Amino acid sequence: MSAAGAAGEAAGAAGAAGENVASRVEVLVGRVGRAHGLRGDLFVEVRTDEPERRFAVGTKFATSAGRLTVEATRWHGRRLLVRFAEASDRTAAEVLGGVELPLEVLTDERPGDPEEFYDHQLVGLSACTSEGDPIGQVTEVLHLPAQDLLAVQTASGQVGLIPFVRDMVPVVDLEARRLTVTDAVGLLPAADDDAAASADLHDGDPEG
Repeated sequence: MSAAGAAGEAAGAAGAAGENVASRVEVLVGRVGRAHGLRGDLFVEVRTDEPERRFAVGTKFATSAGRLTVEATRWHGRRLLVRFAEASDRTAAEVLGGVELPLEVLTDERPGDPEEFYDHQLVGLSACTSEGDPIGQVTEVLHLPAQDLLAVQTASGQVGLIPFVRDMVPVVDLEARRLTVTDAVGLLPAADDDAAASADLHDGDPEG
């Protein structure tokens, strides 16, 4: 189970006939890093599980530096190198360092893998225990080298980080706008952690 970070077709691509513009949302699929070589190649910090699709040749990004069109891509070890048509040499490429690469995507699009979810689908979901008790609301998805984390804001306003793995989050119900966390104890801010522990003890007590 993982968060893909982005979804959908490249910005500027023609949509289906009659498609409502309101059914799209802008998501971040990458961030430009440093220049590499003399031809204008740039390392890109990938924020999607589908880099070959999101950075396909011809994809256009509307960025703070203007429109950027993917001209070529290749892998340098485990890092993605992208050349944009608008940056034909190293001097032009170096100016783009730090630029974010957003795409407009369909809000209801899902990754091909049923175990994956896009960030915008997870943000806003209610987080509950296995017994259905509320924990809080997902406010952000963090992509770290080791694993993805869900930032969950509790009723007290504090934020805890939940590993987004099947053992911890076995159920994601997009229709019900909720997900299940098996064991949040130790992962929440102190006050909320105590409450979660108390709830677990109560659930385990025999009736009477």
